[in-house]
Amino acid sequence: MTRDALAAPYTGRHMSIDRASGPEKGETERWPRPAPGSAGADAAPAGHGPAASIDGPALEHYLRRASAVLRRHRLLLDRLDAALGDGDHGENMAIGLGAVVESVSRTPPDADLGMLLRTIGHVLVASVGGASGPLYGTAFIEAGFALEGSTEVRAAQLADAFDAAVRGLSRRGRCAVGDKTILDALQPAADAVRQAVAAGRPMSAALAEAAWASHAGMRSTIPLVARRGLALRLGERSRGHQDPGATSCFLLVRAMLPAPAERVGGDGRPEGRRHGADGAAGTDGDGEMAGGIRPAAS
Repeated sequence: MTRDALAAPYTGRHMSIDRASGPEKGETERWPRPAPGSAGADAAPAGHGPAASIDGPALEHYLRRASAVLRRHRLLLDRLDAALGDGDHGENMAIGLGAVVESVSRTPPDADLGMLLRTIGHVLVASVGGASGPLYGTAFIEAGFALEGSTEVRAAQLADAFDAAVRGLSRRGRCAVGDKTILDALQPAADAVRQAVAAGRPMSAALAEAAWASHAGMRSTIPLVARRGLALRLGERSRGHQDPGATSCFLLVRAMLPAPAERVGGDGRPEGRRHGADGAAGTDGDGEMAGGIRPAAS
């Protein structure tokens, strides 16, 4: 998929998604693929300062950010799901991530991250309705097994966790890339992290590449015909709609990066200020715009 294809707006039956996020109509959000060594590529994960690893508090901080992002995009996800499923994916994910945040509050620095991820997975299975709970839950549980006993995760371990999550989700969902599912956004993210590690790039660059790849995977679901889930019953009518699960997956991956207000653009100015982080640009306190996905007006 070309960058021009990613920039093209998608208009679905129930809502529209484009990349406009500035206060002025037509101003386009900057979502370039980060160049090695750039400020965007070297941004620290989860809104923390420069870091080569993730510990318990950093993971908790990420989960709080992810919960906030999903709450804000709840209606958008519901509208996507209304075209393909029950119309409640956003509500279910917001509830589930809220329950996760409650379960991991006050995480100590020496927490076993593997055990923590497995706990998160079980909470998601129990609290997220529909097929997404078991799928996301299994992904987190398998990632937890990959990190068992770890109190700090570096880039290579993160790649192992992503790979384990992919294997678990694809096995539980009996799905493959191209089936129009969560996996279409998760597999590219995992591949990007693995490739970044192989190239010797830092954790922050690996996450930036993962977010880009997940965004491309999310958008790639638009022309696909669903082969799994409730959307399967629609056949050809599922073509032309972005998959809600792939969209929530991208939101979760994207939340691992700092908010625009915390990033510095190529011109040296904070991106949040350039794009109007006070709310005029459609952002709120955590500055997240889901990589150019504007929540549809209710």
